[in-house]
Amino acid sequence: MSRPVFLASSDAFEVDEIVLDGSEGRHAATVRRIEVGEEIDLTDGSGTIATCVVTRADKASLTVAVHDRRAIPAPSPRLVVAQAIPKGDRGETAVETLTEVGVDEIVPWAAQRAMVRWKGDRRDKQLARWRSTAREAAKQARRAWVPAISDPVETPELVSRAGAADSAVVLHEGAATTSPLTEVPAPEVGEILLVVGPEGGVSPDELSAFDDIGARQASLGPTVLRTSTAGTVAAGIVLSRTERWSTPPV
Repeated sequence: MSRPVFLASSDAFEVDEIVLDGSEGRHAATVRRIEVGEEIDLTDGSGTIATCVVTRADKASLTVAVHDRRAIPAPSPRLVVAQAIPKGDRGETAVETLTEVGVDEIVPWAAQRAMVRWKGDRRDKQLARWRSTAREAAKQARRAWVPAISDPVETPELVSRAGAADSAVVLHEGAATTSPLTEVPAPEVGEILLVVGPEGGVSPDELSAFDDIGARQASLGPTVLRTSTAGTVAAGIVLSRTERWSTPPV
C-alpha cells in the first residue's frame, strides 16, 4: 500500500524531526487518522520528498522522524497547458486531471469566446480554488512537484508565451491545417505548450495570431471533447511519447 503524501514547507526539511501542523497536520491526524508508527511521505512540492515515521500524534498535528530524503529532478520536457476558463466547476475538474496526468503548469486563459471572466474578488477566489485543487491532486498522484497555476492571461500574453515555447500546439478540430496530435513531434527537452480553447472554440483571430508565431494546430480525433477533458487527453498523448512516462513512481 502506498504511503500517504502530505505537503510541508521547504524549511521543514532542514531537520530530522518535523512537526506537521496547520491544515495538513489536522487532515493527517483527524481525517486520515494517521497513528504513531505509520509511515508517510512529506514533500515541499518543489522536488524534495522525505519518507518519515510518525513518532507522536494528536488532534491537530503529527511529529515525524525523517528516515530518508531525496531530491526528484524537475520533469523534462516541461509540459504547460493553457486552459480556457470554463463555467462552473469544470475548471477544477480540468486542473485535477491535468495534475494527475503530470502537467507542470496550468495557465488560466481568458479566451475571446470564453463565457466566464475572472474579475475582482472572483478572480482571487477562483485562482485560489484552482491552486488548492492542484495541491490536493498532486498529493493523490504522489507527485514531488506540484504544478504551478499561473495568473490568468489574455490572448496577447498567451501568444507571446507560445512564441517562446520550444513547441506550441493549439487544439483545434476544424482548420484545414489541422493534423492529429499523435503526428506532432514532441521535443525531448524544453517546454511544450498545449492551448485548450473554450466550449465555443478558438476564434479565427486567435488562430491567426497563433499561426503567426509558428504554433501548430492539432486535433484529438473524430469527436469533439469538452474543454475540461481535452487538455488531459492531449497531455496524456504528449507525455506518452516522451521519456517521462518511463520513470518509476516516487
